[in-house]
Amino acid sequence: MLTISADEIRDKLDWGATIDALERMFRQDCEMPTRHHHTLTDLGARSPVTLLMPAWIPGKYLGVKTVNVFPDNATLGKPAVSGVYLLFSGETGEILAVLEGGELTARRTAAASALAARFLARPDASRLLVVGTGRLSPNLALAHSAVRPIRRVEIWGRRPERAAEVAQELRRAGLDAHPAADLARAVREADVVSCATLSATPLVLGGWLRPGTHLDLVGGFTPAMREADDEAIRRSSVFVDTRAGAMKEAGDIVVPLGNGTLAPEGIRADLYDLARGEHRGRVRPDEITLFKSVGAALEDLAAAILVYERSATPRNGA
Repeated sequence: MLTISADEIRDKLDWGATIDALERMFRQDCEMPTRHHHTLTDLGARSPVTLLMPAWIPGKYLGVKTVNVFPDNATLGKPAVSGVYLLFSGETGEILAVLEGGELTARRTAAASALAARFLARPDASRLLVVGTGRLSPNLALAHSAVRPIRRVEIWGRRPERAAEVAQELRRAGLDAHPAADLARAVREADVVSCATLSATPLVLGGWLRPGTHLDLVGGFTPAMREADDEAIRRSSVFVDTRAGAMKEAGDIVVPLGNGTLAPEGIRADLYDLARGEHRGRVRPDEITLFKSVGAALEDLAAAILVYERSATPRNGA
C-alpha cells in the first residue's frame, strides 16, 4: 500500500495530464452513487460538513473520499477543506493507496473547471479574474492558464492582503498576477471569471458581465450558498459538472430553478455531454457562458488513479 503526500500529489498531477484524465473519465462508464452529505453543526452557510464520495470502475479501481469542510477555518489560518482518499483494487478490494485528500481535491476541482473552459471559454480569452483567496485560488489560475492564453490574472478577496499574497505566489509561478481592489471593475474587464468562495450571498452580478465572458462558479456546494445572482443565470448559457449534483446541491442552480429564473431544460449540458461530444459548448463569440460545479466522485477517482499509476510505475528506468 502506498501513502501519498500532498507534495507527491502536486508533483504527479500536472495540469495537462490531469485535465485529460478527467475528460477520459467523463467519457467512460464509471459508477458514481450520490454522495453522502452530513451537516455537523447547523450554522447556516458556515456549517461544518462531512462528505463521503465513492466511485468505481468495475473490475479495475474503487475509491472513496472522506472530506471535511469547516468554513471558519480561515479565521484560524487553516484550509477550509481537508480529507483523505482511499484507492482500492476493483478486482480484489485490496487497498492500493491512501492519498492526502485536500491537495487531491484542489487539483481535480481546478482541473474540472479548466476542462469546462476548454469547451466554454473563448479561445482567445486572455484576462482571468479569480474571486476568492483560499487554497483553490492559485490552482484555478494555473489550471485555466493551461487551456487558454491567459496573459493577466487578477485576484479579488475580502482581505486585500491575502489577495496580494496569492498574486505574489502566482507571479513566482510565472503569471502576470495582481490583486484587484474593485470587484465590479475586475469582472467587467475579465474574459474568464472563476469564483471559489463559501459565500451565502451573490458576489458576481449579472449586469457586470460583458458579452463573451465565461463565468466559472466553484465554491458553493449547498443550496444555501451563492456566488452569482439571478441576472447572471438569466443572461448566460448554463452548464454544470453533473446534473444530478448541481440541481440538488448548488444554490446557484437550485434557487433559480425554484424561482423560475431557470428551467431544468435551460441547463444546456453537463461535463458528460461535453466530453462525449453530445454538445459543442460555446456557439458564439459574444455568448456569456456559466459553468457551475459541485464536485463529482469520478473526478477524484480519475486523479487518484493517475497519481497511483505514476507513483507505482518507475519512469525513465528508475
